[in-house]
Amino acid sequence: MSNNFDRRDFLKTATIGLAGAGVFGAANRKRSDLDYQLTHRQRFNMSGYAAPKLDTVRVGIIGIGNRGSGGVNRLRRIEGVEITGLCDVETDRVERAASELEDAGHNPELYSGSEDAWKRMCERDDIDLVYICTPWDLHAEQCVFAMEHDKHTAVELPAAKTIEECWQIVETSEKTKKHCMMLGNVCYDFFEMMILNMARHGYFGELIHGEGAYIHDLMAMNFSEDYYHDLWRLKENAERNGNLYPPHAIGPIAKLMNINCGDKMEYLVSTSSHDFMMADRAKEMAKENEMWEPFAGKDFRGNMNTTTIKTNKGRTIMLQHDVTSPRPYSRIFLVSGTEGTARKWPGRSRISNDHRGWLSDEEVEALEEKYTPEITKRVGDMAREVGGHGGMDTIMDWRMIDCLRNGIPLDMDVYDAALWSAIGPLSEKSIQNRSGSVDVPDFTGGSWKTNEPGMDLDLKRGGNTQII
Repeated sequence: MSNNFDRRDFLKTATIGLAGAGVFGAANRKRSDLDYQLTHRQRFNMSGYAAPKLDTVRVGIIGIGNRGSGGVNRLRRIEGVEITGLCDVETDRVERAASELEDAGHNPELYSGSEDAWKRMCERDDIDLVYICTPWDLHAEQCVFAMEHDKHTAVELPAAKTIEECWQIVETSEKTKKHCMMLGNVCYDFFEMMILNMARHGYFGELIHGEGAYIHDLMAMNFSEDYYHDLWRLKENAERNGNLYPPHAIGPIAKLMNINCGDKMEYLVSTSSHDFMMADRAKEMAKENEMWEPFAGKDFRGNMNTTTIKTNKGRTIMLQHDVTSPRPYSRIFLVSGTEGTARKWPGRSRISNDHRGWLSDEEVEALEEKYTPEITKRVGDMAREVGGHGGMDTIMDWRMIDCLRNGIPLDMDVYDAALWSAIGPLSEKSIQNRSGSVDVPDFTGGSWKTNEPGMDLDLKRGGNTQII
């Protein structure tokens, strides 16, 4: 879905019911990042919040493209889900998705044909959760609108593109007491969950450093005429310079370090290489097809971005982003502690113990036997069968629905969504200032000091929803 969204309309929507309470201030004045940091007072702590349980979770899905179609397939397999609405600007997508649901007991209303059809779906009374799989520049607007209309939200990553938008989803979630959870995160991948379980049992000692990345050659897809609707992702790469896609990299590391729940990010610095490939590709393609001419003179973001973060407890984090170089896929996922280390990418997963070097395959298998968490034992095999990045997407969707049905807190909250997304614009700001340090906002309003870590790997509550 492309974006013809007017910033003034968004601010007007986002401030409904808030201006009078003094949360956003005057509706006609745009708040700066500093304004938010200085004036934000947490009106309700969404960390650990358990919304009233829903025996049946009625879901409306916006965006039935690459990610949304997968969401339709996964959600239809989860007990207690009723897909009541499907929306996309392209009519054939919603019709195709609806036909796939005919034999699964779902009869969704279809919305398409206009840029704002999704608003009509969000205004319905028979939807509990809006599942958002649209281009990045629509995410925050759609989250705010849905929450203002009494809906929980689950949104593909990143949840927002600007710090202003990050604050808006936080303040709207706190005001409405509606969840805003980021989808597409890799915290539910099998190795990552096991390492988190090991860390919680003290295997790695005191955590010192973590690394994550999104290194994925998307050159062909970015320059495809039809893979991304209206070339939206190529436009992102042509207009911004920084870590444009940080949540995959930061999510598992943030959970390991209890960020927002015992520790917080203090500041970051970011640097990007020169663009060695995208501008040249655009110029070559423009010679053959005039549709690429608008991109021929663009200053594309650099091939490799590296961002480093310092936390309040003195830990460090390194994140990388490269979606153009011909490199093997890697999210790195490295955690280093005083007593051990684990690393997943590239190649096979590896674990070390103290100063012994990498453990043998037999030793790792013994650790898997001991530390594979209950969530994997309960639904891992079925999740692999349903699929979605090897099954982690199914576990993510299943756990979100299970929490809503049982009235228990979600594993990821709006503060995670805002913080993990904020790394993008903060990295841009650092690069614009010759890699100067940039303070990271505290979206929790200080509650990070007492918040309990989320992500219940042991399924102490819930876990009774079936995958069918």
